[in-house]
Amino acid sequence: MARVEGKACVVTGAGSGIGKAIAERLAEEGGKVLCVDRNGKAAAETADGIHKSGGTADTFTADVSDSQQVDQFVARCVELYGQINVLVNNAGVNLPGVLHEVSNAVIDQTLNVNVKGVIYGCRAAIPHMLKQGGGSIVNMSSVNGLVSEPFLAVYSASKGAIVMLTKGVALDYAKQGIRCNAICPGWVDTPINYAHAEMLGGLQKVYDTIDSFQPIGRPGQPREIAHLALFLASDEASFLTGSIIAADGGMTAQ
Repeated sequence: MARVEGKACVVTGAGSGIGKAIAERLAEEGGKVLCVDRNGKAAAETADGIHKSGGTADTFTADVSDSQQVDQFVARCVELYGQINVLVNNAGVNLPGVLHEVSNAVIDQTLNVNVKGVIYGCRAAIPHMLKQGGGSIVNMSSVNGLVSEPFLAVYSASKGAIVMLTKGVALDYAKQGIRCNAICPGWVDTPINYAHAEMLGGLQKVYDTIDSFQPIGRPGQPREIAHLALFLASDEASFLTGSIIAADGGMTAQ
């Protein structure tokens, strides 16, 4: 049986990278997926691919840093599918820089998207989940929410906040059937990392030396993270809440 058969799912940042892979994986396992992205065309391409594979998906164009837009896409999920069973707060930005040179605009964008966007998503979904007797929230943190790297002080601060938010939500709603867990990916082959790679000497240099910081010796693939998100969304993870799971090729094992 499909692991999220009939479950109403929202995935933010579903237009590319890890979010796209998660949306596809949930749909493959029977989920009805609302693909949310600030790039409406990219979200539509993800949904179209799901349709062609026989799955169910719709799209919503939204910026998660705007609380009203977050409320709207959660309401749209309930309107379309009757409920919201799974929320994957995946949308994020990675704007690397030397801390004393980082502009207010970069700080604001990083915190507004990576932290407030996740808070807004949880806040909007939880009332619906309480009414229906439960749900699963999966927050996308990062290995940099556990350990930092050069040029990522602000990004790491934002991803560390997601770790603690996840634990707080898990504790607040554990007895009401709402589970909240976080994934901390290591270096995954997605464009969100490319600007950071340039500051480290270029993407090819990063990949040539990746075994120096990621013992598995290669970048992760979006679908590998999507498998974990699917598990956390499913009833197979019924005893997991407040868990912070590093999917990092051994980076934090060192």
